[in-house]
Amino acid sequence: MASASSASNPRWRLLACAAPAAAFFAAFWLLPVARLLALPADKGLATYFAVLTDARYLQSMLNTVALSVAVTLATLVIGAAVGIYLARHAFAGRRMLLSLLTLPLSFPGVIIGFFVILLGGRQGVVADLGDSLFGQRITFAYGLAGLFLAYLYFSLPRAIATYAAAAEAMNLQLEEAARSLGASRLRVARDVWLPELAPTTLACGAILFATSMGAFGTAFTLASKFEVIPITIYNEFTNYANFALAASLSIALGVVTWLVLFVARRFGANPVAR
Repeated sequence: MASASSASNPRWRLLACAAPAAAFFAAFWLLPVARLLALPADKGLATYFAVLTDARYLQSMLNTVALSVAVTLATLVIGAAVGIYLARHAFAGRRMLLSLLTLPLSFPGVIIGFFVILLGGRQGVVADLGDSLFGQRITFAYGLAGLFLAYLYFSLPRAIATYAAAAEAMNLQLEEAARSLGASRLRVARDVWLPELAPTTLACGAILFATSMGAFGTAFTLASKFEVIPITIYNEFTNYANFALAASLSIALGVVTWLVLFVARRFGANPVAR
């Protein structure tokens, strides 16, 4: 009787249902993260601060942050302009155009890096054109310019889709009221659009920054002249088997990204929920 009563107790049923999820969480998130946090201690506490004390790792982190900030700002500006235009203008083929603009979401980072090489690599279109016109092969795929273009390429679809959905959900009555009071187009954009789209901008910007910080496939393909932290981590644990240092750099990357997401969540909407 006692056993039948326990089985029918809602609390026990809830625990029984939650046990597989808890085991999965512990095995595939908690334990790896705990091991990652403990690894740098094997080489001494100073390893935790390698990204600050070693000029090479600090430069790699600064490169990654600067590239991610630049890509995020450029993506927000272009994505907002395109997304709002698509949401506010009806024309034949609009849905097809929006689908095509979001197509890069289906490509892995390596493929996007390959696209940039086909454009600005040693055998790319720009190199062939420069050779024909100036007798010099112009390349830009393997440095900062190539990474910026590739990151922009895979970031723009997210921003365009987000802004298009946010613009369609905007309160048109506020805009109509502003126009009826004689507000110019610039004034409407400043006083109506910006406040309405501010939470979307904050959430989308945080996601774009986090995605750029952790991008690996594209960086692996293109970052031969411009080092970014995901490639530094990869080199440390694959080429040098330096797991403690790779863990330390991973923690630093995670902390920077988490701080940005935390600020976005603290001062705006939840980026994940957008």
